[in-house]
Amino acid sequence: MRDSVDAKLRDQQAGFRKDRSSTDQIAALRIIVEQSVEWNSSLYINVIDYEKAFDSVDKRTLWKLLQHYGVPEKIVNIIRKSYDGLQCKVMRGGQLTVAFQVRTAVRQGYLLSPSSSGGRLDYEDLDI
Repeated sequence: MRDSVDAKLRDQQAGFRKDRSSTDQIAALRIIVEQSVEWNSSLYINVIDYEKAFDSVDKRTLWKLLQHYGVPEKIVNIIRKSYDGLQCKVMRGGQLTVAFQVRTAVRQGYLLSPSSSGGRLDYEDLDI
């Protein structure tokens, strides 16, 4: 699945990809800043922290994205079934709450979670 997604990502997409370290990205940004100063040109930098971004992923959108990136339908269906009827409980005051259904989010540490080096979805140009 990683190969299917990786093959369709834009080259500029560096987050959570093999052989693209944050050190390399910082070095590239530094070069851009230095050139901007040298050329006396304006530079605007926008940094977005996506730490919680995958906590609110709509599952229907996720299935469409996986299909868009060429993940085989059989794999998409296996993943979909692992999310169907997903319920959670929360520990509150030393007691577990009543179970509730999870309708959004990508499981932490799961293949689709960006923090696990999977799920590197570059969907900027998609209309999904």
